[in-house]
Amino acid sequence: MHNELVTLLNSKANGCDATTAEVECGDQPIFVEAAHINAALKALKESTYEFNVLQLITGCDFEDRIEISYILASFTKNHEVIIKTKLAKPSSDAILDIDSVCDLWLAAGFLERETYDMFGVRFNGNPDLRRILCPDDWEGWPLRKDYVVQEKYKHMLVNPQNKINTDDLYFFDRQKKEAAEPKLWSGSWKKPEFPAEVEAKGEK
Repeated sequence: MHNELVTLLNSKANGCDATTAEVECGDQPIFVEAAHINAALKALKESTYEFNVLQLITGCDFEDRIEISYILASFTKNHEVIIKTKLAKPSSDAILDIDSVCDLWLAAGFLERETYDMFGVRFNGNPDLRRILCPDDWEGWPLRKDYVVQEKYKHMLVNPQNKINTDDLYFFDRQKKEAAEPKLWSGSWKKPEFPAEVEAKGEK
């Protein structure tokens, strides 16, 4: 079906340059040019494939670019497709632009707001594009790989030491130590006993 969809997209959405990608974790996405995303998704929605359900819009940071994924479904034809597009990221704090698809699906409004909030992608044409999880004056885009959380927000510590998940810290700290000494591997999330603690108990 993917080859047929590529042919459809390239005939109905001129310039979208639709191509199939290699299978990723069991899914095979179709890539289109970002400048033609609205026309491409409109073509799929209005086609005989009846992709009239927008299930998800999300992003993924690949450091030099951000990929935006759209998952469409047809409940009448019982099939699904993932459409992706790439946005070049010239700098860590750059806001990227792409057209909104709110004119095709009202549900896109909240999905685009979340993607904007987390990845700094501005969906032009969204009638209510503002942050949805973070405060409006929050600094940065939390799901970018180069994101550095601000130390304070309105005079409050963002990550006070007593609120940090210490079990996670123990686990990842232990992972580093066990990587150098595999025989210590336990796979437990409990607070680890490192060699110095074991020796203190007289164990080997």
